[in-house]
Amino acid sequence: MRRHWRKSAIAMAATALVISAVTATASATTVPPDTEPAGTEPAGTEAAGGGDLISYDESASCGDPTVNASNIAKIEATDASTVVFTLCAPDPAIPAKVAFSSLQIAPSEYLSDAEGLVNAPIGTGPYSLSAWERGSQIVLEANPGYWGDAALSPTAVFQWNPESAQRLVQLESGAADAIDNVNTDDIARIEGNADLQLITREPLNVFYAGFNVDMAPFDDPVVREAIALGLDRQRLIDNFYPTGSQAASQFLPPGMPGYDEEFVDFTYDPDGAAALISEAYPDGLEVTLSYREEARPYLPQPTPIATDIQAQLADIGIDVTLDLQESTTLIDNINSAALPFYLLGWGADYPDPSNFFDYHFGPAQDQFGTGFPEIFDVIAEAGATLDPDTRLEVYSTINPLLQTDIPVVPIAYGGSAMAYKAGVVGAHASPLTNESLAVMGIEGQDQFVFVQNGEPGGLYCADETDGESLRVCEQISEGLLAYEVGGTASVPALAESYESNEDFTVWTFNLREGVTFHDGSTFEANDVVESYRVQWDLEDPRHVGRTGGFDYWGALFGGFLHPAPPEEEAPAAPATTEPAGTAPATTEAG
Repeated sequence: MRRHWRKSAIAMAATALVISAVTATASATTVPPDTEPAGTEPAGTEAAGGGDLISYDESASCGDPTVNASNIAKIEATDASTVVFTLCAPDPAIPAKVAFSSLQIAPSEYLSDAEGLVNAPIGTGPYSLSAWERGSQIVLEANPGYWGDAALSPTAVFQWNPESAQRLVQLESGAADAIDNVNTDDIARIEGNADLQLITREPLNVFYAGFNVDMAPFDDPVVREAIALGLDRQRLIDNFYPTGSQAASQFLPPGMPGYDEEFVDFTYDPDGAAALISEAYPDGLEVTLSYREEARPYLPQPTPIATDIQAQLADIGIDVTLDLQESTTLIDNINSAALPFYLLGWGADYPDPSNFFDYHFGPAQDQFGTGFPEIFDVIAEAGATLDPDTRLEVYSTINPLLQTDIPVVPIAYGGSAMAYKAGVVGAHASPLTNESLAVMGIEGQDQFVFVQNGEPGGLYCADETDGESLRVCEQISEGLLAYEVGGTASVPALAESYESNEDFTVWTFNLREGVTFHDGSTFEANDVVESYRVQWDLEDPRHVGRTGGFDYWGALFGGFLHPAPPEEEAPAAPATTEPAGTAPATTEAG
């Protein structure tokens, strides 16, 4: 089945997540429960397996960011099939958030095994992990006890190759059944091959140049403004991007609720940029620009694009040294605020402006430095605004703040494409880049091979942010909700249904019964509570993953329980390249 996504369809589905998807399931429930001592487990309440039901109540700490910087007040298993979340402030986007792959559920007893979570995850999904052959491939086997529709292919294989030309050779030779991120120059070749099919994605993403505004020389706003003025974004689109891509005018991409068609952050002005640099730095300026080689929908040709940016900045008096880093290393260094100047991008995880603004510019994030309190305030106000239209209006006020502070220069919204063998059933390109291998297959073929750009950093996706990891996790593990295949709407997964109270501060999820994990253990409410708790609480001894950063949690819920005081945080040093998937003895951001 082919799905060619259009911006209007994405925008309608995205808006529905905050409006109809919430209101369709919302009903009046009780007000937030009375406060209990933090972290208590209700006495005398037993789960189906005979153990106590688990509840963590931190309601008393709401409003005290030194104790609880998150929006979570309480998580409780009210019975073996029901989980209730109580929030400190309203959040109408909860259905969109809990569908994301960083909030997938693992068996409670497995959460103490950090190495196992990273390298050998146990989930409830349509596939289970059979083997991770480092540097080569990941082999998945269909889950015979899956609660939903059985996977079409008994075996699914993820392979990776950073070279788009080599990925296409694998497809044309029959070694692969699907490839991601087709090179712009290869689109006509694929369209002319009757044995292949091309499926395009609309650009629900942004490519940007980022600055750590606490690190010289980017602590000087003159430097950041000069770079913003000196980049010819349209030239990059014309030379390196496929049809459907656009030069960026703001951080939100078209098709995302809150995108402002009238707003333009910077107009190309190389003379003005050169004048700024020559006046402030008469002897010139030398900087290092870090990037990775892996192509993405927002960055189809990394090195040619980085090289062109280098040339453009040379024209305004900035001498740029390119610093090519391994993909996982680059992400780790950015998330630990260790890089002053870098190229990165963001593809939508769920269609809501909070996914772009809260993740990058909220108080829990520091990739751009210590952050901007005025933006923190807007994010907090938007998150607590119930009316959908008013909420988007609040978010729109972030655009001029970013234009003033310039922690980032949005460069491009990248269109992209996937290619499949013509005989693939269920072929699709997800606007969220989370393609479901379980619905794809070829008649008479037991194995389905999908070639992506890079190897996952780890498979405990609570503590990963790279797309390669997230896509693999989606096949193995599940959350309370999921995103529809090839689309953006939230649909039931481990929860059959959910409801909220009228002000969106209490969310009740009714769990699917009879579900088992890949190890045969029974899925129940305590697994949900504990899977959330280990991310939420920095003092939980299980708050350990590949790096320990759990960046998505901070972006989704505003921060953590028991956050470290600023004076306890040591300056980050750039990471060095390690073999993908290794689990450090201590942890850091992913």
